[in-house]
Amino acid sequence: MENEKKRGLFNLRKNDKPDLEPEDTTPTLRYFFKLLWRKAGKLMTLNLMMMPMYILLLIALIVYFLGNNKVPAMESALFAPLFGTAMMGNSPTANLLLGTVAKQVNMPYLTPGRIAIIAVLVLLTVLTFGWQNIGVTYNMRSLIRGDSCFLGSDYFYAIRRNLKQGFFFGLLDALLIIILAVDLFYFNALSGEGFFFGFTFVMIIAISIIYMIMRFYIYYMMITFDLSLKKLLKNALIFVTLGIKRNLMALLGIVLVVVANFALIILCLQFNFTLPIILPFFYLPALAFFMAGYAAWPVIQRYMIDPYVDQNGENNESAEAAAAAEEETVTPPPAAD
Repeated sequence: MENEKKRGLFNLRKNDKPDLEPEDTTPTLRYFFKLLWRKAGKLMTLNLMMMPMYILLLIALIVYFLGNNKVPAMESALFAPLFGTAMMGNSPTANLLLGTVAKQVNMPYLTPGRIAIIAVLVLLTVLTFGWQNIGVTYNMRSLIRGDSCFLGSDYFYAIRRNLKQGFFFGLLDALLIIILAVDLFYFNALSGEGFFFGFTFVMIIAISIIYMIMRFYIYYMMITFDLSLKKLLKNALIFVTLGIKRNLMALLGIVLVVVANFALIILCLQFNFTLPIILPFFYLPALAFFMAGYAAWPVIQRYMIDPYVDQNGENNESAEAAAAAEEETVTPPPAAD
């Protein structure tokens, strides 16, 4: 009896509290901030693990822009025709216009060594892009669900479980992101040239937004269910509309956080305060991942896991492992984890 009293005195996990109600874990906006506060430490640690996803590209940009390998170049494309006009006619007007566009800038040019370094850095990022997303997504799913989470071991465990599919989809994912980014810059420059280019630019923006939302779901389904690449893309496209409210809220939250960081950086640079330039690297990527996952996982839970819970009376983990091997969209084959 004495031992039981001692255990009861020092046991901080006692359940004999009649006034203690179970916490409401409904994925609402209020619970989002509560969960974000609880997991802030692990999110910052996970953010450090995400650095290889973008730090190599930043190093590649530094290699491209910094250094002594630069050549003077004219900033305006009007310099060449105006220079020719001034040389031929020696017109005061042409000389005046030439002076307004004669500003020179030092443009970096690539040496063979620089090209090799940049190519290696970009190639490493592309080849490991899918694996890095899988490792981060697995940990993020545990944080959102409230499961126990060992960031390092879980990160590599998820990669081993999805080694092949993660690699090939990572290549496709990186390729699509590069293509959409190039198209955005290209058609933005031509958007004022006519209706066709303006309409194409708007369509590229729409496609980019849709694919960005699809990415909220693809990696979560990949680590949870045994689905082909075709079904991953098809289900993700369906979830764009099924979870439209949560998707738009997550997208809006990510945009607001990014804009707020840029505004803070611009404001602080006016006072020669450069610390805000570095700070986003320690929290912004993980925060954006958390917003996307918090929006996506409840939708996946509702349409791909809960039907098996209701049908078979199993808990979530058992339902994920025993999801029927059906070849239908949204109701997937057996779960991988």
